[in-house]
Amino acid sequence: MSAPHRPVRIGVQLHPQHADYAAIRDAVARAEDLGADVVYNWDHFFPLYGDADGKHFEAWTMLAAWAEQTSRIEIGCLVTCNSYRNPNLLADMARSIDHISGGRLILGMGSGWFERDYDEYGYEFGTVGSRLDRLGENLPVIKDRWSKLNPAPSRDIPILIGGVGPRKTLRFVAEHAQIWHALFPGSPGDVSGSVDTLRNWCAEYGRDPAEIEAGIGLQPGDAPRVLAEHADEYLSLGFTQFTFGTNGPDYSYAGLEDWLAWRDDVNAR
Repeated sequence: MSAPHRPVRIGVQLHPQHADYAAIRDAVARAEDLGADVVYNWDHFFPLYGDADGKHFEAWTMLAAWAEQTSRIEIGCLVTCNSYRNPNLLADMARSIDHISGGRLILGMGSGWFERDYDEYGYEFGTVGSRLDRLGENLPVIKDRWSKLNPAPSRDIPILIGGVGPRKTLRFVAEHAQIWHALFPGSPGDVSGSVDTLRNWCAEYGRDPAEIEAGIGLQPGDAPRVLAEHADEYLSLGFTQFTFGTNGPDYSYAGLEDWLAWRDDVNAR
């Protein structure tokens, strides 16, 4: 996954829970002002931690608002649940937000896992394997729909795929993705095997692994430890996108400026 000429980028994932929307809007503005490269939300219908019935907002309507609110950062879901929308509709939604934002959308995709979302919104939960199979089926449909839309997307919308499954997820990354998100590892050793597996899948599909931007997520509160102990080692494995997680209601950015300074130092070198 070596990518010596790829710049380091710092993302922010705003967990869209336990906050009024005004606080989320303010957090997006602060992330752009501080110099983050990407701002993500997530695609769920209920909080993932804290009060299970706390405040929560839907992801894609939020992205449309962010597209109008911002001018520089890229935006996206980390990640969109493949199960929740018809793939042709999702392709059209992504194309529309691509145009609204002036070409700044990342289409983050995953197979889905949060059973409460499925149960309360009436989606078939299936199995891990069946959900992954549907993701593999829908990715080509999305790309084909983009080729038919008028107007077409303003750019080749980058597809991000999240996950480290060796038999299906990493194969989909090699076949379809421009960005790979390797979840939230505790240390570089947790993902070094996945890096090797993805290299092997890239060889199967005739892709240069350096074409794929590799990233990890930073859990709220854990970013200072990862920066101090592991950042350079992740870089040596080829990871160049690091996404700082923060939760409502206050969306603290404590530690983010240290990551941004590290990014600037690495990129200057």
